Amino acid sequence: MSEFIIGKGIVVTLGKKNRIIHDGAVYIKNDKIVDVGKTEKLVLKYKKCKFIDASGKIIMPGMICTHHHLYSTMARGMCPLGEPAANFVQILERLWWKLDYALTDDDVYYSAIMPYIECIRNGTTTIIDHHASPSCRDGSLDIIENAARKAGIRSCLCYEVSDRNFQGAGIAENVRFIKKCKKNKDPMISAMFGLHASFTCSTKTLDKCVAENENFGAGFHIHVAEDLADRKDSMKKYKMPTVTRLLKHGIGGEKSLFVHCIHINDTEMAQLAESGTTVVHNPESNMNNAVGVSKVLDMMNKGILVGLGTDGMTSNMFLQMRVAYLLQRLDKKDPRVAFSEAPQLLLWNNPKIAMKHFPVKLGEISKDAVADVILVDYDPITPFNADNFLGHFIFGLYDAKVDTTICNGKILMQNKKLCKLDSAALAAKTTELAKKMWKRLE
Repeated sequence: MSEFIIGKGIVVTLGKKNRIIHDGAVYIKNDKIVDVGKTEKLVLKYKKCKFIDASGKIIMPGMICTHHHLYSTMARGMCPLGEPAANFVQILERLWWKLDYALTDDDVYYSAIMPYIECIRNGTTTIIDHHASPSCRDGSLDIIENAARKAGIRSCLCYEVSDRNFQGAGIAENVRFIKKCKKNKDPMISAMFGLHASFTCSTKTLDKCVAENENFGAGFHIHVAEDLADRKDSMKKYKMPTVTRLLKHGIGGEKSLFVHCIHINDTEMAQLAESGTTVVHNPESNMNNAVGVSKVLDMMNKGILVGLGTDGMTSNMFLQMRVAYLLQRLDKKDPRVAFSEAPQLLLWNNPKIAMKHFPVKLGEISKDAVADVILVDYDPITPFNADNFLGHFIFGLYDAKVDTTICNGKILMQNKKLCKLDSAALAAKTTELAKKMWKRLE
């Protein structure tokens, strides 16, 4: 049995009614939060517990990323051959589809373990990942699961089905891993049914995915209208826009994630709202690929649940929230918007999304919530309370350093030092593998 108190910090509970507790403490027993309150009270109540001093720190729930691409790790610093890509489809063809095809089993593991380390260092304790490695497809989700368990990060995994190598590639891997997760019922590892995008999946493939998933009820995880090319493809081939096509074939629903949704219209937004399908916004990736700006505020106003992801660009959710805030203001040309909505994506919507895939209470510090807790270096230089918390979050906490990361009651990092992983040795091995993989791309 493991139990300890984190105290003398400022507790930010989040949840339905966010509370700020100065000189606050959290009592953790095994994998759950048991008690929250003033430090003195909890120390007297649980006298024999180990005590972690959080003076000068914020005690808050771990961050959640609802769309990641761990496999993209080895692209960092790589110089693609040939002419620079001029549009999104060329980015896929000249970079990502070559890189994912070149990945080996070892590459898959190390390209997962390194961003998991970045998750720990940035206080991200839960991710929903979307994987592709056509040359080592079968069993690839087990490899990532092994990395997730080694790191201690809560992970929902899937494999992207597409027809670009052969029809329906990846369906069996999704089905196998979903079956495994259904059987194991592990609160740390779960599964979705992944697809790449509408323009790389035929009608036959969509229908087969739906049929295979019928007995499982796993949500679908798919890129939707990220670039205008996806919409044009759907209109040309199927005489209907992307969202309409996917929902018509049964791809969607309350457990599903439609990632990006940039090039959609009001009718499609209404269809998303009616179906209960979740959208995930990835602002940095959209800017990097120059594909456009997702109409996040419009979708939220129409009742669509919108979450926040990184699309593999980073594992730092604080920074992603800040970019979402700035981008929506710029897009709307209105300094009155996004102050509450951008933090809502991360702090309140992402937990709602993640809890559709994990049987635990996430995203808050409260009794019986899972013990996913982070300590962030932050000494407020102005009053800090529930009424002005968002101002501190957007303009102060967004670049504060994470000191301690706890997931499922296990301390993964303390005093900014990893507790379980040798990052230098893992980085050296990843560098060695990346050199070989880059060589294969030549």
